[in-house]
Amino acid sequence: MLRTKSGLPKHCSWNSDRHGTRRVRFRKRGFSTYLTGIPWSEDFMRQYAAALEGVRASNIGAERTIAGTVNALVAAYLDPNSSSPFKTLGKETQRTRRCTLEAFRRAHGNKPLYRIEGARRVMLLTREHVQRIVNEKASTPFAQHNLLKTLRAMFEWAVGEGRMPDNPALGVKRVKVKTAGYKSWSEAEIAAFEATHAIGTKARLAFALILYTGQRRGDVVKMGAHHIHNGVLTIDQGKTEGGEEAHLEIPVHPKLREIIDSTPTLGVKTFLVTNFGKPFTAAGFGNWFRDRCDEAGCPDISAHGGRKATARRLAEIGCSASQIASITGHASLAEVQRYTKAADRKRMAREAMKKLTEGGW
Repeated sequence: MLRTKSGLPKHCSWNSDRHGTRRVRFRKRGFSTYLTGIPWSEDFMRQYAAALEGVRASNIGAERTIAGTVNALVAAYLDPNSSSPFKTLGKETQRTRRCTLEAFRRAHGNKPLYRIEGARRVMLLTREHVQRIVNEKASTPFAQHNLLKTLRAMFEWAVGEGRMPDNPALGVKRVKVKTAGYKSWSEAEIAAFEATHAIGTKARLAFALILYTGQRRGDVVKMGAHHIHNGVLTIDQGKTEGGEEAHLEIPVHPKLREIIDSTPTLGVKTFLVTNFGKPFTAAGFGNWFRDRCDEAGCPDISAHGGRKATARRLAEIGCSASQIASITGHASLAEVQRYTKAADRKRMAREAMKKLTEGGW
């Protein structure tokens, strides 16, 4: 078997996830998954073989699977020629759901979904079964959430298409996680990053593109000189899960203009490119930027945290939720209002303490 320069099998590479954990990632023909354990160990190679099989199964499609099984359903749902809504999802959502479903298929692929009793189809994959499968992910709440959400969507489509009689994911519960999500960049972390990565470097340009546009990593990697005309950056945001494409026209901040002009041309179509001169993928950029944050001594921040910092800054200078959304492209004002409410509390706290002090208390 071919061993690459990294010391890993073909199609494998080292990647760091958003928590900074170094993991082995398998990627081939649009199929991607993480492999666990020690590279080249017996367990690792079993996973590697399954990943290769996952690529084969994805390309073969439903015609080589047994009808009525999990394998057949997943193949049909992922098939771009089927009526499945999967192909209408954003690229990041597709990537996440594909990985989730391929793992589900590896674990349960040959199991039948239902049995035939006379003229009726009776579900073999019941709500209780799905609940147990979801419960197994209890130690990783976000993965559990993604699994349940993905299964619900696939089963809902399957019921509508007559591929199965019932949706066994309905009524299944999961652990609810109370979290603020990705950590927003603080002003101290912004200063630390800027002190580490000077103007003129690729890292500083990437940082500025995020901070002064408030865009997601998937949109930042698409930005290029051709998006800027007469001091305005025009971009059509990629569709995200639960949202719609947004056409944005963002005035270019003077500091961003300075950094763009001070940075040697890196790419032809995009500002940011890999070491091989090719545009970044969203996931690849996220991993690369994660390393640049580590170099700045900011292990807790990520590319998405910059988008939050932009919204926070806009809120703290008094921008309304609608004004913030005109920059960030948030589809839901409720999401943006979290920033404005936090800024209002901060402002009112300062005013209240000032009155208390002036009152002689």
